[in-house]
Amino acid sequence: MLNTIETTTLSETWRIKYMQDTLQVALRKSMVSRAIFNIDESGSYYIANPYRNQPTASVATMAGTYAVSAWTTTADTLTVTEQVTYGEHIYEFEESLTRVPIWATSVDELAYAVAQRADAYVLNEVLANAGETYTTPIGGFTTAANWTKILANLISKVAGYSQAFSSFALVVENTDLVGILDSQMASGFTFADSALRNGLIGNQANVEIYMVRTGTFIDATTTTASGTKTWTNSGKRLFCVKNIATYACPGGVHVDEKKVTLKTGRELSVWMNIGAKLWTTKANLAVAITIA
Repeated sequence: MLNTIETTTLSETWRIKYMQDTLQVALRKSMVSRAIFNIDESGSYYIANPYRNQPTASVATMAGTYAVSAWTTTADTLTVTEQVTYGEHIYEFEESLTRVPIWATSVDELAYAVAQRADAYVLNEVLANAGETYTTPIGGFTTAANWTKILANLISKVAGYSQAFSSFALVVENTDLVGILDSQMASGFTFADSALRNGLIGNQANVEIYMVRTGTFIDATTTTASGTKTWTNSGKRLFCVKNIATYACPGGVHVDEKKVTLKTGRELSVWMNIGAKLWTTKANLAVAITIA
């Protein structure tokens, strides 16, 4: 007889733990938003603005005195109200008769599906609230001659802010790589050699380049992609100073595997409670790029 933990057998408990750990690893490896924004998995569903307003110093004739100012913050909060979910039922005969391990394959597919949906939600929400805008030259990223000009123009948008010494992030879709790769491979000397040998160079001019699949940036009005949010992001890309936004996922990813009455096999379900916030005081450190 198997040992039991409450009403769940020990083997079932380890299966759920394996699935949950696999999903957590997939989220860490595949989500662009986790690489460029602050992450909060503390369990908090209500997060207050972590930034104070920008102080302003003054210059005056030397007198040994100074004025005392009250420090201020902007009333700004992140409330987690959205949930990414997926569920499916695997019948016993499907698991038994197939030539591939359906359960193991399902774990991998679930990991990608949940990570992709959560990532798209966070990226679109930050892009929709970017405080700066920029329109590329005609041809956008697919024209190699535009690439370095676009980089320079984007950096100039945020240069001079107190936080602009941090590294930058640019998120493009896979169809944009045509001009970026072409430009990098034609840049000359060791830089071009590296691009020719290894493909895309992920950091150029202190800008970390991230790629998502085409169709990630979308127009949506309270859909299964945007939840309660409305976005007009189709044809746009995101540039920002890193770590100016918060991606919240209270408790991380949740997994359940259970038997269902009158059905053989098991039901798998995965869900994440998520929220994203580009804080008002940092909004001008993010740029919404429109492709011309």
